[in-house]
Amino acid sequence: MQQKIRFQIEGMTCQACASRIEKVLNKKDFVESAGVNFASEEAQITFDDSKTSVADIAKIIEKTGYGAKEKTEDTLPQPEAEHHIGWRLWLLLVINIPFLIGMTGMMIGRHDWMIPPLWQFALASVVQLWLAIQFYKSAWASIKGGLANMDVLVTIGTVSIYLYSVYMLFFSPHAAHGMAHVYFEVGVMVIGFVSLGKFLEHRTKKSSLNSLCLLLKLTPTQVNVQRNGEWKQVPIDQVQIGDLIRANHGERIAADGIIESGSGWADESHLTGESNPEEKKAGGKVLAGALMTEGSVVYRAAQLGSQTLLGDMMNALSEAQGSKAPIARVADKAAAVFVPTVVGIALLTFIATWLIKGDWTVALMHAVAVLVIACPCALGLATPAAIMVGMGKAVKHGIWFKDAAAMEEAAHVDAVVLDKTGTLTEGRPQVAAVYCVPDSGFDEDALYRIAATVEQNAAHPLARAIVSAAQARGLDIPAAQNAQTVVGAGITAEVEGVGLVKAGKAEFAELTLPKFSDGVWDIASIVAVSVDNKPIGAFALADALKADTAEAIGRLKKHNIDVYIMSGDNQGTVEYVAKQLGIAHAFGNMSPRDKAAEVQKLKAAGKTVAMVGDGINDAPALAAANVSFAMKGGADVAEHTASATLMQHSVNQLADALLVSRATLKNIKQNLFFAFFYNILGIPLAALGFLNPVIAGAAMAASSVSVLSNALRLKRVKID
Repeated sequence: MQQKIRFQIEGMTCQACASRIEKVLNKKDFVESAGVNFASEEAQITFDDSKTSVADIAKIIEKTGYGAKEKTEDTLPQPEAEHHIGWRLWLLLVINIPFLIGMTGMMIGRHDWMIPPLWQFALASVVQLWLAIQFYKSAWASIKGGLANMDVLVTIGTVSIYLYSVYMLFFSPHAAHGMAHVYFEVGVMVIGFVSLGKFLEHRTKKSSLNSLCLLLKLTPTQVNVQRNGEWKQVPIDQVQIGDLIRANHGERIAADGIIESGSGWADESHLTGESNPEEKKAGGKVLAGALMTEGSVVYRAAQLGSQTLLGDMMNALSEAQGSKAPIARVADKAAAVFVPTVVGIALLTFIATWLIKGDWTVALMHAVAVLVIACPCALGLATPAAIMVGMGKAVKHGIWFKDAAAMEEAAHVDAVVLDKTGTLTEGRPQVAAVYCVPDSGFDEDALYRIAATVEQNAAHPLARAIVSAAQARGLDIPAAQNAQTVVGAGITAEVEGVGLVKAGKAEFAELTLPKFSDGVWDIASIVAVSVDNKPIGAFALADALKADTAEAIGRLKKHNIDVYIMSGDNQGTVEYVAKQLGIAHAFGNMSPRDKAAEVQKLKAAGKTVAMVGDGINDAPALAAANVSFAMKGGADVAEHTASATLMQHSVNQLADALLVSRATLKNIKQNLFFAFFYNILGIPLAALGFLNPVIAGAAMAASSVSVLSNALRLKRVKID
């Protein structure tokens, strides 16, 4: 049986490490697929559990030289510890100071600023023989695994320059006269710059890029719980299902639950993307992580930890961020051959420079510069860094993508298929128009009051809509007597002071409607009313458009996305809604099979199609589309089939999803360009001697940080 497992990977230093783990796992016959994300440091593996176990897979990863810790949905992700500069890095930076001073002096002609060669040797030996051991261990493990990583390049380069300097200082003919040219500063400063770059890269990946750290802060660490009739403050991990918890103004909700008492307003934007607070009162629901902006409530815990909607979202985000987008294959293929290629270029550089210049010292410096300037880290971070930020931005807008592939596909969408009921419309009938028979003696308020008096005895959605509309007008609705339902026609009842009232189909109330210029009467459901068999008026009831639907359609059109309505409702109703929204493509009377077939036609015509729906009948079309979106709280089969979930029943969130995806893909392409351009430009410059190894080391560290910084720009990109 196929099983999917996720591991947190420890010890990776660049994309080559991730590629090596993937290569080892994918060679196993019991592994269907394995993907390792360097930025999130996560592996996602699908395997046959009848042939192996989770523990065995962990051992395979550990044999390649990395740590592997299983990730499950039973526990929430843990907060990341603060990332401080460790004592090793501090010591390394301190040792770099005299060399930096000396290098600065050499640039301005003050060679006396450089410390004596023996002091250089002593400090460089501390670095190369002790502080750099982590580089050597990683490089050796990488070579044993069959793929070379970035640390191999750093190790070859710095050890070569160190050994050369030792030879020149102690064994060369110039050593006895104190004329030896040594380059201890190169190895020390390269190790220093690369180590600092790794620290900054790791800190950015673990904090700034990952939105999980922000979500973790939404759950309070201490809560007020009622125990034995008294309120006590206890740690969140001691709360149990069924406990009564109090949340006051300014505090966050600790669990999903039902309000027992109190009232107020709660900000649930972390889950829904909706910025307006929700009113909360007894009997209502509260969600973990929500902030009480006003009032105070006491609620009973129903779901805790990973079982809450917040926990579900965090696990979904963690899994999505750890997945790999198809565009990442570009970087994976490059990283697989990158290090051996660079070593080859460095060797050719050494030979060619020695032959041309006749000086193997210069040749060595050029070769080391090539080794140091080449950085597969920037290439490996280009895609996953942008995906991590993009996923976090999507969640902030109330959008849950299942994986990175879905987000990438959404960026290409140029056609959107929308269901009508519950997607474009509210999904419940409302009074759209009212007609009073002239000279009947009844005005609009009287018509509402009489109709509601009778309809309050019926359970039909149209009846409830009329009663709600009458109540909204502040009308007093008396009781009716002898109410009787006439199946398929309507309802009758005696109304005191009025007479026998009939409410139902037009022919049942003996009403002949005139021709109206307002097209709503042609597509609406009609409820006619008569008193003592004399018609007095009628109501046109239609499913009203959601408040933000027109704005959302306008946004989609603005970004050259074609919009289609496909609905099971009658063609006239669908066309009426389409006309209101300015949608040119409207299809009614469609079965689930019809919708799926039409989606296939659009794809065959070259369209990249997104489908939005919330019902069981939408599932076939959702499955047929390139990328699909389900409304949260809709049919389970729709959510399961869809590529992403929208937390609000709003087409505006669909527009947000597509635009966030486009911004993310654009950012990925920028990152890949920067990474490739950096190496295409940097390696030739280093080979030709225009970059010394120290500058190359600084540039290598800066390349990864620049890619991460560009990815972080996504957080500030406006979605409109």
